[in-house]
Amino acid sequence: MSKMGQCGITSSKTVLVFLNLIFWAGAGILCYVGAYVFITYDDYDHFFEDVYTLIPAVTIIAVGALLFIIGLIGCCATVRESYCGLTTFVVILLLVFMTEVAVVVLGYVYRAKVEDEVNSSIMKVYDEYNGTNSNAQSRAIDYIQRQLQCCGVHNYSDWQQTHWFQESKNNSVPISCCKANVGSCTGSLTHPEELYQEGCEALVVKKLKEIMMYVIWTALTFAAIQMLGMLCAFVVLCRRTRDPAYELLITGGTYA
Repeated sequence: MSKMGQCGITSSKTVLVFLNLIFWAGAGILCYVGAYVFITYDDYDHFFEDVYTLIPAVTIIAVGALLFIIGLIGCCATVRESYCGLTTFVVILLLVFMTEVAVVVLGYVYRAKVEDEVNSSIMKVYDEYNGTNSNAQSRAIDYIQRQLQCCGVHNYSDWQQTHWFQESKNNSVPISCCKANVGSCTGSLTHPEELYQEGCEALVVKKLKEIMMYVIWTALTFAAIQMLGMLCAFVVLCRRTRDPAYELLITGGTYA
């Protein structure tokens, strides 16, 4: 076998082992991203009704778990130069690659649906606000108004159309509408300068779209790395299949 061919094999094996180490690290990153999406969406789940929006997050966690197994198979197969192991590695890697492409497509589909979901449900959630900590809708609204520094659906005046405002009759909005740097704020509409001016609807949509983009870019990045992994595995497999000298080299045999 030529020195150039041997150099190509060695380089491909080195890159493949390095990529398998990346796959192990990637498994943790994918699981972290998926868990982050789950936790964050849990804080906003009152603002969208389509549970299928979480499918990309579920899929990316499953891919992360599978990627750890792939890394183990790939390392063992590469070091031992096992034809069966490398073939299995390539097949599984191809399946995971296709799954990640599906995650990207689903991510874009559900990202486009986020705005419609939030628009159709956010006013209903505000109507169900009663100001008590035992009420899930109240906790959700107070949380997003503090976290996103917003007030009302489009602005603080939207509170005047809610049942809570009409029943309380104190001409004020929830304390969660108060700016963080105003300690004396009571939520009174007589001091609107003390309240967050921006509405929550646009900010919730923006936040949920950002989260979905994290999933999309993570899936795209690892899909690209997996393509390189498959290419290197193919190089090793093709050399082993087509070059008798290489087969003899790794088995310790000699020409007759």
